[in-house]
Amino acid sequence: MLQFKHVSYLWDDAKAAELAGDEVALLIYRSNLLGADLRLTNYGGGNTSCKVMSKDPLTGTEVEVMWIKGSGGDIGTLKKSGLAALYVDRLRSLKNVYRGVAYEDEMVELFNHCIYDLASKAPSIDTPLHGFLPFKHIDHLHPDAAIAIAAAKDGKKITQELFGGTIGWVEWKKPGFELGLQLKQCLDENPGIRGIMLGSHGLFTWGDTAYESYINTLEVIEKCAEYLEENYGKKAPVFGGQKIESLDESGRKKQAAAIAPILRGFCSSERHMIGHFTDDARVLEFINSNGLSRLAPLGTSCPDHFLRTKISPLVLDLQPGEDLSDVKALQERLTPAFEAYRQMYTDYYNTCKHDNSPAIRDTNPVIILYPGVGLFSFSKDKQTARVAAEFYTNAINVMKGAEAISEYTSLPRQEAFDIEYWLLEEAKLQRMPKPKALSGKIALITGSAGGIGKAIAKKFVDEGAVVILNDMNVERLDGAGEEFKNLYGKDSYATAVLDVTNSEQIGAALDTAALAFGGVDIVINNAGLSISKSIGDHTEKDWDLLYDVLVKGQFFITQAAVTIMKKQAIGGDIINIVSKNALVSGPNNAGYGSAKAAQLHLSRLNAAELGADHIRVNVVNPDAVISDSNIWAGGWAEGRAKAYGITVAELPAYYAKRTLLNEVILPADIANACFAFTGGLLNKSTGNVLNVDGGVAMAFVR
Repeated sequence: MLQFKHVSYLWDDAKAAELAGDEVALLIYRSNLLGADLRLTNYGGGNTSCKVMSKDPLTGTEVEVMWIKGSGGDIGTLKKSGLAALYVDRLRSLKNVYRGVAYEDEMVELFNHCIYDLASKAPSIDTPLHGFLPFKHIDHLHPDAAIAIAAAKDGKKITQELFGGTIGWVEWKKPGFELGLQLKQCLDENPGIRGIMLGSHGLFTWGDTAYESYINTLEVIEKCAEYLEENYGKKAPVFGGQKIESLDESGRKKQAAAIAPILRGFCSSERHMIGHFTDDARVLEFINSNGLSRLAPLGTSCPDHFLRTKISPLVLDLQPGEDLSDVKALQERLTPAFEAYRQMYTDYYNTCKHDNSPAIRDTNPVIILYPGVGLFSFSKDKQTARVAAEFYTNAINVMKGAEAISEYTSLPRQEAFDIEYWLLEEAKLQRMPKPKALSGKIALITGSAGGIGKAIAKKFVDEGAVVILNDMNVERLDGAGEEFKNLYGKDSYATAVLDVTNSEQIGAALDTAALAFGGVDIVINNAGLSISKSIGDHTEKDWDLLYDVLVKGQFFITQAAVTIMKKQAIGGDIINIVSKNALVSGPNNAGYGSAKAAQLHLSRLNAAELGADHIRVNVVNPDAVISDSNIWAGGWAEGRAKAYGITVAELPAYYAKRTLLNEVILPADIANACFAFTGGLLNKSTGNVLNVDGGVAMAFVR
């Protein structure tokens, strides 16, 4: 097997042999291997293609067809459904109607007249870049090592010398029809080259077979990476040398958790944003350096980078170990920095905009750098925020390499704007699904590894939220986490072991929320237990346990969450899952019923106090939710059955028949009630009680 130091050789001859004769299958295989190594390309970045001879369904003659990654998608997870298939001759004939660079965007619509497979993906803007080159297999990637050379002041010269003329060079040009023609011109003027470097952009490589293209790509990127490694620190310390020391890992996490909700609040001035935090060693090397103040304002070079990260980051003027406990003072101190960033972005838009430019977008930063601590990113959802952080890390790698071999150059502001506010890019954004009701919201549901809590968590993720799954039972929590990962993906949730009577675990769970997502917007106090005994049989231990979990637990979770919500200053929702028993006097229920009554009145008190902060506090009163519920374990079902003179098996039917609607209540019904309070239609309601019990007249609030 071939050995590489800076890239991963993943080709499996046996697997490839199974695909022999199917060039499209080999294209997908090659693409997935390339996308599996983030040193070769970033998420969603780059595209791959192959050209094959196929039978024209209309004429029956053999025609050349190009299969290429379609618009959107990621080569690491590419499937055939993500490919576009076009007639090569038709695509190349578009040169006959091309009116010049000022009109190149109109060519995109004409790609549709070149489609061979009508069921394939829509062609991307990079289609002509592959179509005008004659090679059977082509890789266009965005490897940091190559972009570092492409973004260097002397990039063209370095490329020529490093590869001895076997890699061509095309100056920066926005992707599109014109760039495709320039690639063809470069090849015509330099026959026999093995690839082309795109200034400030990326790399094109190719081969006659899928394997030859794969190896060519790896060899070129490996050579770029070797060259950079040889030069790190040779002419000057990396990034001008270290300026400050990082906090240790626990200190960084503690500081990040403390400030993340404040930063999220600023970044959510136009809509709720989800955060991501990383203290990756590559990030720390950059943000702790003397070069940070010079390089950060320059912004990024590769279009994929700044489309995800905005034109430049916001660098916080804070010391690593600074005391962040005075929230109001910190908010006042950071306000000018955010106002200055928003003004900078507005000026950038106004200076560069065209008559037909889309309206200005959110002016808040996406990337925020805290020297000595780490990088925060904020975007519409967790995946986008996480990927933005990954892209800025790519940009750091590019700056590091370019500075080592020459001098880093970013795209001119106008060129960057023309990509960011490209009408074709805007059209792509407009085609994206509209945000769901809870998009951008972060929810912590106590006891969410099963029963009602898990049903609420699933409902909330279905509606666009991210959730912090928690339970005091580690095995149960691990199972719930695996279930959510399989159902929704890793970006939908975080997990925390949480006993609501344990103040240390409460703090740790909310730190998890801050580090994973930036804070918390919705808290559902759902964790509970039940004990059904007569007055004479009740013990002090029973009484204390009920009040500790139900009343103190609800209060201290709320208290800790409100601290986070006030840092964010964007409001919030607290919903307390109480019970019909808070209102109804039943047999063998003194401890549980009185604790539930305390929960209910505590909710009213909290609603009255927190309204000024736009934190709403409401109550959902379930009854007889038996499915997958911990409450029905530990003898409660037996106790209730005994109190009513029936068997445990008869309980569901008994509870249903005593309701006005004659309905069995399920966890999903409680989840729907919680969503009713948080989904946007009841934003002006607080202090309310919503009964979800099938109709129990004695439990009517009024």
